[in-house]
Amino acid sequence: MTRSEFDDIRAHIAAEDPRSGGLLDIARELLDDLEQARMRESILRTYYLGLLTAARATVAAEMAGDASPMTFLEHELGKHGQMPSGEQIERILSDARTAQTLLAHLGEPAPAPRRPVPIRFGGRCVGTPRRLRG
Repeated sequence: MTRSEFDDIRAHIAAEDPRSGGLLDIARELLDDLEQARMRESILRTYYLGLLTAARATVAAEMAGDASPMTFLEHELGKHGQMPSGEQIERILSDARTAQTLLAHLGEPAPAPRRPVPIRFGGRCVGTPRRLRG
């Protein structure tokens, strides 16, 4: 939704009969939540675009034989406080290996369900004997 669409909806809500009180309050809250979600999505898309651009520039710099190809990626990660350090390094590498393994198996078909193996008791009932009350 564009900003003008949000404004149009707000104007429509404001023009409604104030006696509808509770419903109008809910509509305003939902509209506010929707607008905040839209803003968060825009911010995340911007971060993603910056990271993707830095990753592509890093690979291109490596291919071109640049002396320090990681500069672009390090700058982008540092800008958002995401540069790994200390004990985080091993955890991040472990998480990345696990993610690669899971993604590799994502396209595989699920294993066929096992058929339950019937238990055979030689044709007799097993368990506590009971008598019917008559």
